[in-house]
Amino acid sequence: MQTIASLSAFEQIKLLSDPRRMRILRLLMAQPATLTQLGQTMGQSPAWVQHHIKSLLSAGLVELAELRFNGTVNEKYYRAVAGGLLLQQTILPETPLPVFLLAGSHDLALEWLAERIAPQVRLLSLPVGSLDGLIHLRQGLCQASGAHILAENGEYNLPTVRQLFPERNVTLVTLAHRTQGWIFAPGNPRGFRGAVDLLQPGIRFVNRNPGSGTRLWLDGELQRLGIPAEAVPGYERFVKTHTEAAACIQRGEADVALGLEAAALQAGLGFLPLFSERYDLVLPRQYLPSLAPVLNAVQGADFRRGVRGLRGYDTAHSGEEVRV
Repeated sequence: MQTIASLSAFEQIKLLSDPRRMRILRLLMAQPATLTQLGQTMGQSPAWVQHHIKSLLSAGLVELAELRFNGTVNEKYYRAVAGGLLLQQTILPETPLPVFLLAGSHDLALEWLAERIAPQVRLLSLPVGSLDGLIHLRQGLCQASGAHILAENGEYNLPTVRQLFPERNVTLVTLAHRTQGWIFAPGNPRGFRGAVDLLQPGIRFVNRNPGSGTRLWLDGELQRLGIPAEAVPGYERFVKTHTEAAACIQRGEADVALGLEAAALQAGLGFLPLFSERYDLVLPRQYLPSLAPVLNAVQGADFRRGVRGLRGYDTAHSGEEVRV
């Protein structure tokens, strides 16, 4: 079985921005070939192919597979160094301030915090959901992650983090506890009371992205109630943030969503609370010195006062740390 290699060097990625070199590489991923064979496939001369092969060889993307003696000619067969490539390159702003990419679950208190500490640290958000955020962190694609994953033992985040980072030193820092529930139009015109009402004829649901803690909770609730996900109209339609989910209802594009009380309040929508959850920042310990302004802010009185303005947030345990 062939493997996929991760590609993170900017020069390699830049080289593959040329569609001609990209096609040569993809052909050589499929099978080894000579300059003549590649030229025939692409409708170009062997000399034209050789020019691009040299660049791919120097970048370490292609290698000489074998030499075959054919009469009086030695034929060189080239192949790609991997069966496929995964492009991984983060381009961050050039600034005197430290810049950190935080992947994971969307959170309104985190947005408030990022604005507050902007003069000291620049936080960039990649809202891919709690689970994918932790996977990004494990793969080195970000410096921190935000999560709210409920484990089977009823504990948030720690069991999942221990499973994903068995060999790395990471710290969980509680940002806040927050309330999630059903978001709907003011006055609850559809009379929505719970997940079973997602099956009401004509009701329009907007989901959260796969891997998000919110969607994981919903999947568990549907399973508990014996409701197949495919039976819920709108289950496959999703947005990446609580704010986007509320905006869909505000614009009349959906009737109900699962999300934060704070998002519902900001959009002037109705809300039915379901549960309180712990939202943690997951930080590799090598980054803790650089992230000191973030940690100091979370533990400070200004953060607690500011987040009080976001309905559905509890900062009583903000700043508490758990080492893994």
